[in-house]
Formats: sequence, structure tokens, C-alpha cells
Amino acid sequence: MPKDAIAHVRKLDGLQQLLIDHLLETSSISGQLAAKLNLGVVGELLGLMHDFGKYSRKFQKYIHDKTGLFNPDLDDEESTPNGSKVDHSTAGAQWVYRELRKFGAAQGIGELFGQMLGLCIASHHGEGLIDCLNGEGNPKWIERFNKTDELTHLAECEQNADEAVLQKAKELAGENLIRSLLKAVKPILSDPVSNDKIKEFYLGCLTRFLFSCLIDADRINSSDFEREAQKEVRRLTEKPDWQTAIDQLEAKLAGFENRYPIDEIRRRISDDCLKRAADSQGIYTLTVPTGGGKTLASLRYALHHAQKHNLDRIIYIIPYTSIIDQNAQAVREILGEDWVLEHHSNLEPEKQSWQDKLLSENWDKPIVFTTMVQFLDAWFGGGTRGARHIHPMTNAVLIFDEIQTLSVKCVHLFCNVLNWLTTFGKSTAILCTATQPLLGESGLQDFPEGKRESIAARGLLRLPAHAEIMGTDEQREELYKKLSRVEIRFNEKAGGWNVEEAGVFLLEQFQTTQSCLFIVNTKKWAQELYQYCKTQNVPPEALFHLSTHQCAAHRKAIFNTIKARLENKQPVICISTQLIEAGVDISMACVIRALGGLDSIAQAAGRCNRHGEKKGKGQVWVLNLQEQDFTQILPDIQAGKKHAERVFRDFAGQDILQPAAMERYFEYYFYQRSDEMAYSIKNSTTGSLLDWLSDNALNPYGEKNNKRSKPLPLLMQSFKSAGRAFQAIDAPTHAVIVPYGEGAELIAKLCGAWDPKEMYDAKKKAQRYSVNVFPNVWGKLQKENALYETIEGSGIYYLNERYYNDEFGLSLDETSEMTFYDL
Repeated sequence: MPKDAIAHVRKLDGLQQLLIDHLLETSSISGQLAAKLNLGVVGELLGLMHDFGKYSRKFQKYIHDKTGLFNPDLDDEESTPNGSKVDHSTAGAQWVYRELRKFGAAQGIGELFGQMLGLCIASHHGEGLIDCLNGEGNPKWIERFNKTDELTHLAECEQNADEAVLQKAKELAGENLIRSLLKAVKPILSDPVSNDKIKEFYLGCLTRFLFSCLIDADRINSSDFEREAQKEVRRLTEKPDWQTAIDQLEAKLAGFENRYPIDEIRRRISDDCLKRAADSQGIYTLTVPTGGGKTLASLRYALHHAQKHNLDRIIYIIPYTSIIDQNAQAVREILGEDWVLEHHSNLEPEKQSWQDKLLSENWDKPIVFTTMVQFLDAWFGGGTRGARHIHPMTNAVLIFDEIQTLSVKCVHLFCNVLNWLTTFGKSTAILCTATQPLLGESGLQDFPEGKRESIAARGLLRLPAHAEIMGTDEQREELYKKLSRVEIRFNEKAGGWNVEEAGVFLLEQFQTTQSCLFIVNTKKWAQELYQYCKTQNVPPEALFHLSTHQCAAHRKAIFNTIKARLENKQPVICISTQLIEAGVDISMACVIRALGGLDSIAQAAGRCNRHGEKKGKGQVWVLNLQEQDFTQILPDIQAGKKHAERVFRDFAGQDILQPAAMERYFEYYFYQRSDEMAYSIKNSTTGSLLDWLSDNALNPYGEKNNKRSKPLPLLMQSFKSAGRAFQAIDAPTHAVIVPYGEGAELIAKLCGAWDPKEMYDAKKKAQRYSVNVFPNVWGKLQKENALYETIEGSGIYYLNERYYNDEFGLSLDETSEMTFYDL
């Protein structure tokens, strides 16, 4: 065996990272990350043994050949055919499984723990956690662990390993580790609230947490070796100074003037959040009508709560990338750049080069803004990139903004993950919205008994008795009345409104109000309605179009122009997709909304008379537009339209935004679609994604687990298969940087000579100049040769300037036929 086994060779200057250094350093980082859940010793063992297979001569020959190094000690070792990779993950998994299964053999303690840790190690260079069982119910994990020594080289690695590594591994794989894992696992298995299915799901969550610690530690150490300057900006386990942030926020709040009566109501909402910040950890709801100031009120809660419970970070999970910029900027202006990180770009796809993968963000700031898609992908998607974000979600405050936008098919997956994070992961969650969906068991009280039990058995949120921060139903009813600033009228037309009819109606309202917002369900409708208005002599400076085919920087510029015109009492017509209705701080005299879900209608109403500046009530119209049936491509929109129409009839002549109407809407919405809430898998006879990630339907160990002949079950999840099947949205998007404004300069930088800091900064800024494109549009752009890769193999693309315009953003000649999606 050659002396001084190598882990990596730096591209920049050929410097070698010794394997012993990589293992010890990764062990230290992984231990620090896992220590948040008192599993530091577990994290250390994972980090120490993850690359144990690199001690084999076969791997050392591979890395020498790959990097052009010469070592005479390896002359007699054959090169791998065509430079194929060497399995260096299984040896460590086998060693850990072998050592841990010695403990508590009669109860299966060591076998379960060996399986959990072995899975993490065996999976750290693959497509995420491997399947315990594959689609046919075969136990793939044990096949991997039983791989022959000829292929894993475990015996040789033990012989060649540095003594310090072996000695530390034997010390770590002992009774202290078993005890620490038992403290994490026993509360799950003895949880009186959960059935066997949910307990198994929670064991999977714990495994994902450990996997996250290992993946992040490995990537951090490898990345910092490749680019040493990065080390200086890392926080890792450093606690934020929450008091400084609290002082800055409180000073800002104290300086606010009460310009309108609604401002005093917002102040009271903020004060109520401050009072409840002293509560114990758990899951809470913040139900505030639109315009109630949820962003700063929830931030106030989060800062004080994080300080009280010594938490690591605050994470805002927001449904749309279009409103992340606004909310993040509001917090950044108060606390400063160093406090806030936005992570919502998919510029770097999962199948990117290893070097680019190392640069991906790992949520290393005190306050993180991300999307629900990123949250769900971290937990259920394939690959290893998203997995890095799981451990930051523990010991944190998680604020879910506009939670009503959660996809129905993800309800049980989401609820069970959030229950694990708050019950076992030391986190607190706040569900913010004006229209709270029925995610807790109390929301099932009007359902038939059999239906109620079957839904609850698959997992709903564990809400405490006083979960609502804004108090009782009566108090929320009173708050709603005080914040009521609009009147909603459903203007239904037989056969629906066509573009010209809707345009005439819009211009009629414009003649009397001078500021109108028309929100539609699709980009196609937005473009056609905008083009109709252009033909009707609307002053071009007063007419605006918004959609997600415009980059964030472009949309912000349009928002700023609209706001300036509104402040100057100048006329405005804005035609937008629904990106504008969630959290965008804009106030119009009149809002027209295409028929959609009642929650969407309520959000749209929040853009009308937002500050109560108009005496009397603002006017909101709902029109049933002539649209295609969305059942196949966007079932959530189609179901929302159907049940909103039903509630309009149930509450004819009444205020459709009253809490009773909203509760009725969600009863219809969830009851009718309850069978979809476990994420059914297409073309599969094995049930749902929830089944695959819990007590797998094809589980050959079922009898043992269900009868509990052993106190501890084995993991049965089909992690890898589930990751491939999972999509947080039905059509995954690709990001492309567009040449709008500074975007052109950023494209030039990203195409230029490699400079680590410049590249990192450019990619970060490029988030605001990128557009997320659905596969059908992406394919057309490729056929038109409109997409270019910045650097070959980078996976980062930019758009030909001919395909981006000031009116619609990203555009093709045949845009209308491919823009039925809007997210």
C-alpha cells in the first residue's frame, strides 16, 4: 500500500488532501452538525468512515490515474477500465454495520442502528439515500451491505488505514453511540400519538437528518480544500446574536407612523405575536387577514422565540419565488445583508459537475428565505443537493407563508415531516395565512367518522390546544371585521367571459376608478388581455403586464413604476398572473379576479384598498373566464374553481371572505380530495409515496415489524425510488439567466475566466435575473438554439437576447400554446 493515501487533488495547483485529514476533518464537522440533536458522536462516526473505501489500492490507483500523479508503489495495480469509478462508499458502510449489529442483538438494536448509519455512508455519492426495498419489495440495502470484499476491499482498507482513524472509529462505535441513538429512537417508537406507519416514517426522518449532516460536512470539507478562501465566511455552528437583531427590529417598529386606522390594528397584531413568542416550542398558526402585516409580525415572533429557546436560525418558506425578493428585502433593510440569505434558484441542476456541486448554498446565515418547492425537495426529492438543507431545519423557527398554497397531494408528507421537526427536531413552526387550510385533526370534525379516521391515520399536524396566535374564533372574527376593506361580487356569465368581453369590463371599471388590477390564471390569458387593452387606446405608460416569464429584477422595476404612479394619483391598469396576489404590497382601487380557489380570491382582495385609504369599501369582482379544463394539467386550480363557485352559492348575499365561508371552502376542497393527500404514485400498484416512505406495501419484514417480535423495527423505505417519483410540482422547471439589465453583465462574468469569489457572487446575483421555465418551453428554446451554457459542463444556461422583451419577458413566437402553467 502506498504511504499517505489521498482523498482529493486540488485542481488549481495539484495540492493533495490526505485521506486521514479529510476523514478527521469531515468527522469533526459532521459531529458538530449532528450535535444539535445530541447525536454528535453519531455524526463523527459517519464523517470518519464515509470515505473509508479510499484506502484501497484500487481507489488510490484510480485517483492517481485521474489526476496524472505518479506513485511507483501502485505500478503493479491495474487501472480501472476506461477510467470507471471505484466503489469507495460501501466499505465504510459494511464496517459500521458489522460493528454496530454486535450490540443488543436480541432486540435488534444494533442491526437497526447499523442499517441507518450504513445507509447514510453507502448513499453519500449516489442519487440520495438508497432503497431499503426496491419497487418489487426486494431488500436492496442488505444486498449492498453484503457486497463481496473483492468489490468493496473492506479487508484491505482495514489493513491499510491510518492507525489514528481505526482507533477513533473503534472508540466511536461503542456504547455511547448506541445510547445516544436510543435516546433519539425510543421517543419515536413509544410515541402515544403515532401509529406504526407514522413511527416508521419518523425513523426515516431521523435517518435523513443524519444523512444531511454527513453530506453537508463532506461537501464543506471538500469545497474548502478546493477553495480555501471560503472558510472565512462560514458560520457552521456559531449562534446568531439574536439580541442585536431584536434591538434593530424593535427600533424600526417604534419609528412607524400610524397613517391609516389599519396601522393601529397591525401594531396590535405585532404585539400579540410578541406576547406569544415566549410560548413553548411546537406548531402554531397565525391567521391574519391580508394587509395585516404578517411579515414583520412573524419576524418579531421568530426573533424573540429564537432567543428564548437558543435556536440556530429562522427559515421563511414561501410559495412563490416572485415574493421572496420583496420579503427578504424588507428584512434585509432592517437587519442588514449579513443576516439574510435567499435560496430559491435552480440555476445549478442536480446533475451538475462535482466542482459546481460543492459551491451550492448550505443555508449558512441566521435568516433564510426559500420556497416550499425547495423545502419539499430537500425531504423527498432525489439526489444529495437538497439533502444538505435538512439539518438546518432542526433547532430552528420555520415560518410557512401563505400555507394554503400547499399542494393537496403533499399534505400527509408535509404534516408528518413538520410533526417530526417540531416533536423530535427541536424546531417551532408557524403557519401564516389569511385563509388557514384544514391541516390539523380539529378540521375533520364535520367529516364522516370512517373518512375522518382514515385521513388522521395517515398523519395530520399536531396542533396544541391554543395553536392560533391571534386567539379564539371570536377574536379572529372581530379582527376580520376590523380589517374588512373590500366587497366581493361574483359576476357570473353563462358560458364564461371571453377575452374581449373581459377587456371591455376591465376598461369600464378603469373609467370610474383609474387604478385596476386584473388577475388571471394563466400567462396565455394575461398576454391576450394585455394585447386587447393595447388596441383600445389605453395610454401605454399606464398599462402593465406581469408574469413569471419576467425575471425578478424586471418585475421589481415594474412594481416600482406602478407604486410611483399610484402615489402620484396617475392611472394604472395591471394585468397579472397570480404571482401578484400573495404578499405583494400594492393597493388598487379595483381588483378583478378570474374565478379560482376561494383562498386565491381572498389573496387577490388583499391588493384592493390594502391600507384602508379609501372611504367605504374597495370593489373586487370575480369573473368566470372562458378557460380550458385544468383537471389534467393543474388539478388544484380546477378543484379550487369548482368549490369556490359552490361556496359563492352557499353564501349568496353574504360576505364571502368571512371565516365561516373559508372553512366551508376548505371542507369541500379537502374532503373531496382526501384520497390524493398521500401522493399517489402514477402507474404503481403499491399505493402512495407515503407508503414508500413508511411501512412499505411490499415490505417482506412486515410481520416482524407489525407484531413487534423485536422492540426495534428495520427501515423499510424505498428512499431512492420515492425520490425519483417525487415532484413538488407537476412539471419541474429549469432556470435560465436572461439578459435583462445587469443580467447581461452577469452572463458575461459567468462565461469568463474562473475566479471562485467572482463566480460565487455572480451566481448569487443571477438568481434575480433568471426565469424558471417549464419543460415544454425549454424544449422549444433548445430547438430554436436560444439557450447557451455559460461554461461547458456547468449546467448553468443563459438566454439569447432575441427571446426576451420588455413587455412579456421570456418570449417565443408561439408563446400562447405553451404557457398554461403559472407558479
